[in-house]
Amino acid sequence: MRFSFLPAIFLLLPFAEIAGFILVGQEIGVLATLGLVIATSMLGIFLLRQQGLGILRRISAESRDGGVPSRELVHAAMIVIAGFLLLLPGFITDIIGLLLFIPPVRDLAWKLLSPRIVVMGSKNFYASGYPGGQPGGPRNSRNGGPVVDLDDDDFSRGPDPNSPWSDKPRIGD
Repeated sequence: MRFSFLPAIFLLLPFAEIAGFILVGQEIGVLATLGLVIATSMLGIFLLRQQGLGILRRISAESRDGGVPSRELVHAAMIVIAGFLLLLPGFITDIIGLLLFIPPVRDLAWKLLSPRIVVMGSKNFYASGYPGGQPGGPRNSRNGGPVVDLDDDDFSRGPDPNSPWSDKPRIGD
């Protein structure tokens, strides 16, 4: 049976954070400790906004260039987690959050996590950003058949006078 450390971490983290508050509070004082916690929360909001916009631009560029932005998506997820950790009150979560904002740390985490992550995508979609590979090019419908493109005079929503069902009374008439 495989033991998961995740529940143990969630149970022990609050105790470690409280111990961190006590130790830091004894060294720098209560008001300075509270100010530091508020400052790291503000820093988390600022960094999340700055880094998040940059990641979105890189994901868009990667998709436009024909690649699958798996690395960029994972980096974006790590930045969101880092911002969330900085918003939580506590010094341990702040340290982990600040580390996740550093690109080499995210690259190391990506190397450790990448064998466990599978990003699926259509090569045609990422080749040009359009489902069929090119805008206006041949596309397939949801069921895999070809899409039929009709002109305005080839199709109308009105009743068909040649239909054998058009002169029969409808239910409810």
